[in-house]
Amino acid sequence: MVIIRPAKRIGGRLQMPGDKSISHRAAIIAALARGTSRIENFSTSEDCAATLRCLEALGVSIEHAGPDVVVQSTAAFSAPSTPLDCGNSGTTMRLLAGTLAGRNFESILTGDESLRSRPMQRIIEPLTMMGGSISSVDGHAPLSIGGMPLQPIDYELLIASAQVKSSILLAGLHANGKTQVVEDQPTRDHTERMLRWFEVPVETGNGDRAGERFATLSGPASFAARDVNIPGDISSAAYFAAAAAMLAGSSLEIANVGLNPTRTMFLEQMRAFGFSIDTDDLREECNEPRGTIRISGAPASLRTSETETTLTLHSALIPQLIDELPLLAVVGSQIDGGIEIRDAAELRVKESDRIAATVAGLRAMGAEVKEFDHGLRVNGPTRLHSAVIDPHGDHRIAMTFAIAGLLADGETEITGANCVRVSFPEFFDLLESVVDR
Repeated sequence: MVIIRPAKRIGGRLQMPGDKSISHRAAIIAALARGTSRIENFSTSEDCAATLRCLEALGVSIEHAGPDVVVQSTAAFSAPSTPLDCGNSGTTMRLLAGTLAGRNFESILTGDESLRSRPMQRIIEPLTMMGGSISSVDGHAPLSIGGMPLQPIDYELLIASAQVKSSILLAGLHANGKTQVVEDQPTRDHTERMLRWFEVPVETGNGDRAGERFATLSGPASFAARDVNIPGDISSAAYFAAAAAMLAGSSLEIANVGLNPTRTMFLEQMRAFGFSIDTDDLREECNEPRGTIRISGAPASLRTSETETTLTLHSALIPQLIDELPLLAVVGSQIDGGIEIRDAAELRVKESDRIAATVAGLRAMGAEVKEFDHGLRVNGPTRLHSAVIDPHGDHRIAMTFAIAGLLADGETEITGANCVRVSFPEFFDLLESVVDR
């Protein structure tokens, strides 16, 4: 349990731990390479630690050197003696399923109760089409993956998911021929960028239809180790940026943050709401853009009373905002007209039902919220009040309502707050370091 007290402003300079999505991919692709890769600023999250443990169980040598991880691999995995425990990490399970589908041994991927309830049919179908042998419990983990020769596939994603896309591409590294994944809504492209950094040819581009994108690679692929530097996690930075933006008088700088275009929609939406958020010191390292985010606080109500139209987030925006949608709902409670989120059914099958959890938390804090099957609408501006918040074991819900607590009257209690370790163990300490009460 953590108590959050109201804040006057946010100020200072921060650096985020390594990006979680990129860290997963760097570790797995380094394990598929031949030689030694040093991964600098590796994520401190429990999710990424689960990926490293699974790789070690597959015979990959992993060493920790401060904030860095050293991966030594021959690219020849060995059969694990026990099931591979992915913990709470859907990324670990889905990416490893693709990685292991073409191996000549059987492996079992499992995880905690939350992960075992999350849908896996979305990767089982394309991997089976490639020739993989995968059994499950009604489309859920544990997944039993039998080593089978893989064939290339041309696959159109049924749901916008970078994890599914990545699972297929990683399987394609072991298939004999060209594997292509087509998506009608752009998703984060860290896998394609990381493969290119390891000098694996990956072709990407626009498809024939509006918004359509494709990624193509040829297998079997063999490649050498490379060092990687991971930028700070922009999804982690979002919480601090939102808090600083909404508290008048705040001034916050967040350095060395990943600014991949598939991940910066949150910043664009905050600017669209009228908040002052700028980026500079822009550069690219290891195929990933990065830079510094600077935030200046403004009054809570930004839009004029003459334009009380509710802002709506929907369709192609949703995959690019999926991690930040609960946080944006809190932001919406502080602006004239509020906010509406549509087409976000994917939130129902995250670590918790994030639509229900967000609605419950906002209502507990005094906001007027309507829940839909695929989203929600929150009215604003609303003066939030203190409440007891149950994040349902979901790290992003816990962090979202910690930020809401900074805006509220009185003390907000976050129960089970240690769930933030899944993605961001330093969150509460860093938050306390920049809060002025």
